[in-house]
Amino acid sequence: MAKFKVAMVDYDYDSLAPIQAEVEKLGGAFVHRRCKDIAEAIGWAGDADGWIIQYLSPIGEQVFSSCPKLKAVGRTGIGYDVIDVPAATKHNVVVTNVPSYCEDEVSDHAMALLLSCARRTALYTAAVKAGTWDWKVGRPILRLRGQTLGLLGFGKIPRTLAPKAKAFGMTVIAYDPYLKPEQAKKEGVEPVDLDALLRRSDFISIHCPLTAETKGLFGREAFGKMKRTAFLINTARGGIVDLPALTEALRTKKIAGAGLDVLPQEPPAAGEALLKLENAVLTPHVAWYSEDSIVDLQASIGRNVALVCCGKKPGAVVNPEVLSKVKLV
Repeated sequence: MAKFKVAMVDYDYDSLAPIQAEVEKLGGAFVHRRCKDIAEAIGWAGDADGWIIQYLSPIGEQVFSSCPKLKAVGRTGIGYDVIDVPAATKHNVVVTNVPSYCEDEVSDHAMALLLSCARRTALYTAAVKAGTWDWKVGRPILRLRGQTLGLLGFGKIPRTLAPKAKAFGMTVIAYDPYLKPEQAKKEGVEPVDLDALLRRSDFISIHCPLTAETKGLFGREAFGKMKRTAFLINTARGGIVDLPALTEALRTKKIAGAGLDVLPQEPPAAGEALLKLENAVLTPHVAWYSEDSIVDLQASIGRNVALVCCGKKPGAVVNPEVLSKVKLV
């Protein structure tokens, strides 16, 4: 008989085998269902010891007060903004995520967006397919070597991106309030303040979480400080960028372009003005993806949630203050 029950209440994966294997390895039962809303999830999995979510939200007071057996909620990803962490802590529920699983994928994707912007590949592709074979369509293009990449945030992903950009001959600067000079020196990047990052960078790549401080950080004021030849790359969270302000900056050529994998609303509305701009390169929140990263992600979150359910400390805890209230070994 299973010692505990873990329920995955929403997902769009073809297989959940890595999660199931980790849960069963620790003696648990794993069930899954594509719930369309919170009410359905509570009604179906209200007796579970652990929940795993992908997109379903909000995971807040309604969930925690309705599921008294719940010990852990895990999010299949790095971000966990769909979970009300204070509410989880109040109910002694451990929140866990996978903070480290797709550094290569996201840094590769950021570099791919940067290169597409720099070399105008999306614009040239559209032109050729429309019957125009003309190198002048993408003018002006500047040599990448010698240009400056500014990193907003300097966690694991931007630390992985930095040497990839250097391989193309780029200079790398970074703004992160937690970045220590000795770490910057070790990684070969120049630490700068936010104002310098905005003014000096030819490309800015965003790699910070969405918080009250970072929401809408890239708005009219920020775009006003950037070079007119600069590009914005975002593989982090859509809400960090003020989309109307970005659209206006792109439309009026205040900045040269943008490469975006994330948007404030996903998918965007059909009439979204940004979709009509030829200097915006867009991908559908796919930077995290490779077949390998899905296996890593699923195995990690399955193991983390199962560990909590059987009384053990997981590899990642978003709300460590709850550990003083629950007994995990």
